[in-house]
Amino acid sequence: MLRLCLFVCVFVCVAVGASVAQQLPPPNYDESKVGTYSLPDPLIFSNGTQVHTVADWNKRRAELLELFATNVYGHNPAPPKALHYEIFDRSTDALNGTAIRKQITIFFSSSKTGPKEDLLIFIPKNASKPVPVFLSLSFVGNQTAANDPAIKLGTVWNPRTRQKEVAPEQTRGSSMSETATVLAHGYAYATICYTDIEPDFNGGYVSGIRPLFFKNGQSEPAPDEWGAIGAWSYGLSRALDYMEKDKDVDAKRVAIIGHSRLGKTVLWTGALDQRFAMVISSCSGEGGASLSRRDYGERVRNLITNFPYWFSANYKKYADHEDQMPVDMHELIALIAPRPAYITAGETDRWADPNGEFLACVAAGPVFRLLGQADLGIDEMPALDQPIMKTIGFHIHTGGHAITPFDWEQFLKFADIHLRKREA
Repeated sequence: MLRLCLFVCVFVCVAVGASVAQQLPPPNYDESKVGTYSLPDPLIFSNGTQVHTVADWNKRRAELLELFATNVYGHNPAPPKALHYEIFDRSTDALNGTAIRKQITIFFSSSKTGPKEDLLIFIPKNASKPVPVFLSLSFVGNQTAANDPAIKLGTVWNPRTRQKEVAPEQTRGSSMSETATVLAHGYAYATICYTDIEPDFNGGYVSGIRPLFFKNGQSEPAPDEWGAIGAWSYGLSRALDYMEKDKDVDAKRVAIIGHSRLGKTVLWTGALDQRFAMVISSCSGEGGASLSRRDYGERVRNLITNFPYWFSANYKKYADHEDQMPVDMHELIALIAPRPAYITAGETDRWADPNGEFLACVAAGPVFRLLGQADLGIDEMPALDQPIMKTIGFHIHTGGHAITPFDWEQFLKFADIHLRKREA
C-alpha cells in the first residue's frame, strides 16, 4: 500500500509537469555527447586567490554557502531563539518490548495553531544511552515506520485537491523493515514526513512555514529566498534542536538520510547545519549530487519547468546556462567536509546521471584532503554494488531510482565506521 501511495503521489507530480516536459529537448543519454565542461575549483576564492589552509577554507566555505543560497536554494532564516515542542506520546514497551517510542510535535512558532511537524523516534531499549540516530526525511506519514496503532496517522497533501488528508490506516508498518534493521544495529530511528513542513506543489508555500518569515506586506518569497528544499531543510534542523534536549539520543551523532528530492534536501541541510554528523543522499540527481555542467539526463531546465518551487527564483536564470553558475554540485558535497557523506546512484536511473554523481564525489575530494580526511581514492566508477567507504562514501546499486535493502546495509556499515568511532 505504501508503494501505491508513493506511486500515486509521484505519478501526479510527474504528470503535472509531463505535458510541459514533452516540449523540452529530449535528454541526452549518450556519454560521448556530454561535451566538455570546466568545473569551478572549490579551493579558489571568487577573487581568484587560492585556499591554502583550514582558516582559508572556513572563509571560502562561507563564500560558497552564500553563492548556493543566492543562486540555487535561497536563503534560510536564522534558527529560532527558542524551540516550541510537545512530547505527546512516550512508551517504554514499544515494538514488542524492544524499543522506547517517542512522538513529538515541533511547532514552528509560539502558536500551537500554526505550522508544525511530528517527529517519531524509536530508541533501542537495551542500548547504552545516549544513542546515535538515523533521521529520515520521509515521503509519507510516520505511521509507516511500524505496525503500531499508537503511532499518529500522518496527514498528507493531495496534489490534485491541494487539501490535507489523513493517511490510510493500511499504510501502518509498510516500511517497518527499515526501522527494525536500524534498531537491530543499535541506532535510534527517527522520521518526519516532509509535507508536514511544506506541501510539495507549486504555491504550496502558503500552507507551509515560509509565510511565518515574511516581512510586512510580503506575499511571496523574494528571488533569493528559500524554496521548498530550504523549508524542508529548516524542519530537519528543528528536529535536531529537539534531539539536543533529549538525553536518550546523541545529538552529536545524527545521520540524516533522504531520497531523490529529499536527497537534494539532506545535502543542502548538511551544508547549512554543521551539527549533523553524517549525510546520506540517495539518487539525488540534478540539483543534488549530480554535476550540473554535464549534459546528461535531467538538466536545470527540467527542474525549473517542472519543480520551480523547490529552489530560489534566481535558479531559473541557469536553465540552459549551467556553465554560468558560480558553483557546481561537487562544491555542495565539499561543504559537508570534514564530516562523512555517502552518495548513492542507481544503475538504470539515467535521469539522475549516476556518473555525474560519482564525478561530483571525486571533484569534492581536494577539500576533504585539505581537512585531513580521505577522498574516494578512485577516479573511475566502481563496479555495481561495490561500495567505496572513505570519508566520502559512494556506490551504484543494481536497479534504479530507489533506496534498496542493499543500500541500508551499506549505510549502517558506513555509520559503524564513522559514528561508532566517535563513541569509542
